[in-house]
Amino acid sequence: MNYMTKIKPLFKNVLVELLLEADKGIATKSGIIIPETIDSAKGGTEQGIVVETGPKAKAVKKGQKVIFSKYGNEEIKVGNSPHGGASKKYYIVNEENILAIIE
Repeated sequence: MNYMTKIKPLFKNVLVELLLEADKGIATKSGIIIPETIDSAKGGTEQGIVVETGPKAKAVKKGQKVIFSKYGNEEIKVGNSPHGGASKKYYIVNEENILAIIE
């Protein structure tokens, strides 16, 4: 997260950083990354890492890798500094939209 920004979700909301394709494990043994458009099993879900939880979120903790519903979440971008830093994509997800924890 940007060194100047601290986002704290409220209630049962969770801040999730979207995983890159390479981090999702959708790559062949030789390192070829299978694009999202070809991965037909994916459906309407995304994978991410829990960055922060709201005070009433009880099922997930910081640092857990989760699968969550792709739809109905608020997308935010943090970063894009004047020094050329790229922005990162995060989602504010209601805890009820988190479908599974990846262990």
